[in-house]
Amino acid sequence: MSAHLFSPLQIRDVTFRNRIAVSPMCQYSSDDGYVNDWHLVHYGSRAAGGAGHVLVEASAVQASGRISPYDLGIYRQEHVEKLLQLSSIIEQHGAVAGIQIAHAGRKASISRPWDGDHPILPEDGGWSPIYAPSAIPFDQGYQTPQALTEDEIHELVNEFGLAAERALAAGFKVVEIHAAHGYLLHEFLSPITNKRTDCYGGSFENRTRMVRETVERIRAFWPEKYPLFIRFSVTDWTEGGWDVEQTIELCRHLRPLGVDLVDCSSGALVPKAVIPVGSGFQTEFAARIRKEAEICTGAVGFITSPQQADTIIRSGQADITLLARELLRDPYWPLRAASALHQEIPAPLQYARAWIR
Repeated sequence: MSAHLFSPLQIRDVTFRNRIAVSPMCQYSSDDGYVNDWHLVHYGSRAAGGAGHVLVEASAVQASGRISPYDLGIYRQEHVEKLLQLSSIIEQHGAVAGIQIAHAGRKASISRPWDGDHPILPEDGGWSPIYAPSAIPFDQGYQTPQALTEDEIHELVNEFGLAAERALAAGFKVVEIHAAHGYLLHEFLSPITNKRTDCYGGSFENRTRMVRETVERIRAFWPEKYPLFIRFSVTDWTEGGWDVEQTIELCRHLRPLGVDLVDCSSGALVPKAVIPVGSGFQTEFAARIRKEAEICTGAVGFITSPQQADTIIRSGQADITLLARELLRDPYWPLRAASALHQEIPAPLQYARAWIR
């Protein structure tokens, strides 16, 4: 019998109750990297709403690697206590708790979207320097990043490992590495942003080195029984950039290193790329990588209807669907989807009478 949207999915020793995941979405609501009541309510609602997997937003492995001053962090031990409270709430409501770990690279020190989504300087609450593979700013008006030295790269790889160790202490069962959307690891992959001449730049092998080392370092801390995901921008949508063929080749290298699933997004490396945004526009990337790299994939991007999500799974295009905007609009979308697809999933007892047909 073929899998469908509400089939359980087992990866390593972790079983997801269905194939619906809450895509990691920054809430820009933290103070000094700490979880607060907003996060507990936001993520708890979506676990209670029936998602099989809740991926907590990009959590910085260094304070200077935050996108904004309001990002979650996992860069100090003191963050663990509240993160543990968050993962416990997610798990209590039947979802698998995961966390995305990240470094913003040259896109660090930015204001919140509702404050204009623009660069902010230290005197306005931002910070300097910011770091990247090469000293190339994201766009006009943005800070010029400082190119990382090889020693700083090694330190950062270790910070990703320490973040995974903290994620384990905080009760998470999935770690996702953020190597997409123009942030640091993506910047190393793309020839557009990586102009280095040392062992971390130039050839495909060199540009992918930091990602491979990061995976290996995380797996030194992260238990064999728990899954490791990675999010890629599969293409930069720009000539001469990172593309799907390179992503497939890298995925072939990462599976033996311990990566279990590739979360297939795209774009956001350069500000003026022309992206053919539309319903399910990135799903074909998940399908190609799943087939050609022989690795589990997640489809993300304008997945809105239960039938659409179910078709992605039934047709073998991906192993999970990650919903973003739709789960911001409706935390209980999985329960509505189950009703629309004539599947039975338990609603919280407090809400169960609302789902009686």
